[in-house]
Amino acid sequence: MATEMIGAIGLASLLVLMVIRVPVALAMLLVGVGGFSQIIGWGAAVSMLKSVPVEVLTNYSFSAVPMFILMGVLAAHSGMAGKLFESARVICGGWKGGLAIAAIGSCGIFSAISGSSLATASTMTRVALPEMERHGYHRGLATGALAAGGTLGIMIPPSIALLIYAILTEQSVGDMFMAGLIPGLLGLVLYALTVSVVMRLKPELAVAGESTAWRAKLASLGGLVPFLAVFLIMILGIYFGVFTPTEGASVGAFATLVYALVKGMRGNGLWAAVQETLALSSVVFFMLVGAETLGYFISVSRISFSISDLLYGLELSPFVVVLCILVMYFLLGMFMDSIAMLVITVPVVFPIIQSLGIDPVWFGIVTVLTVELGLITPPVGMNVFVIKAMAPHVGLGEIFRGVAPFIASDLVRLVLLLAFPVLTTLFLI
Repeated sequence: MATEMIGAIGLASLLVLMVIRVPVALAMLLVGVGGFSQIIGWGAAVSMLKSVPVEVLTNYSFSAVPMFILMGVLAAHSGMAGKLFESARVICGGWKGGLAIAAIGSCGIFSAISGSSLATASTMTRVALPEMERHGYHRGLATGALAAGGTLGIMIPPSIALLIYAILTEQSVGDMFMAGLIPGLLGLVLYALTVSVVMRLKPELAVAGESTAWRAKLASLGGLVPFLAVFLIMILGIYFGVFTPTEGASVGAFATLVYALVKGMRGNGLWAAVQETLALSSVVFFMLVGAETLGYFISVSRISFSISDLLYGLELSPFVVVLCILVMYFLLGMFMDSIAMLVITVPVVFPIIQSLGIDPVWFGIVTVLTVELGLITPPVGMNVFVIKAMAPHVGLGEIFRGVAPFIASDLVRLVLLLAFPVLTTLFLI
């Protein structure tokens, strides 16, 4: 049997395993080992199975993953998130839909040190949703704003998704972080504008918040200082070459730990944060081991090169090829977790991107943005289900209807990035 056919059967088997609810990491591992053995042999497959976990777990670049997760967990457990939302609420006081805008702004700032969309969505829902409901916000608008705001965690650096893409494609992590800065901030602005437009069209969905004096607004800026300090230390340190992105993750985690200790976080609180970090990191690393194994199988099957040859035969322009890939990501995002989607598909599509001469950094940003859309699109929007778990009294349909305007906002942002690639390359080191 031709190696390309074995590769196609392997990818089809992967989809079947996921449909029958086999964990994604285990499915990738099974297909990778089984497919590799059919092409190279069982002896080589067993050797690969022994070496790949060691390669992944000892990869210095991957050590940034638990550090970014630890930052977000410490920020959530130490009360930083609550102070952040309170500050944003005071700043937006008196605005129509101000609490929703404050929630989105809080999500954007929190994600700047969290790196995880799911962590951002769950933390800010716990903090902001009760306040919005108390002020009479429509539940669809409130939960939709939080679900959309949570997706900012996948783009605003430091981002675990951008980190994983950079390592899988051997790109500079610093370049990916800098490239994600403008698209992430653009998303924050467009989401706030979306709330304003919704308020103009349906003013009954929310009421104006309590008006606050300028003195109170200025005083509330203190709640933003810890986040901005950690964010600027990492980003400026990486940009000016003071430390590498991996070292920056450790610096950020240490700064967040110092804040948590100053605020009185001790024994049980620290242990709970460490346990949560270890649990989340284990899930990510298991997926990375599976993805690396699957990548070896895809490489020896040469299926990605066969797809490249097929596309060349169709004589499609590189832009059309990118659009086809993004449509695939959008459809997959309706059913799969964002990190799992990246680790499964990047080994397949990246050789195609390289062969077409497309900028890998720009492609990574538009890919991650499209994957981000999958976090809030039905039927399986992960952020929506996280918010549903945090607020079981709100119906799934209600959340999906509330998030629909923000999906339109993300499509506008994607069009802007496709039309103006300079938005991703302006701050490259």
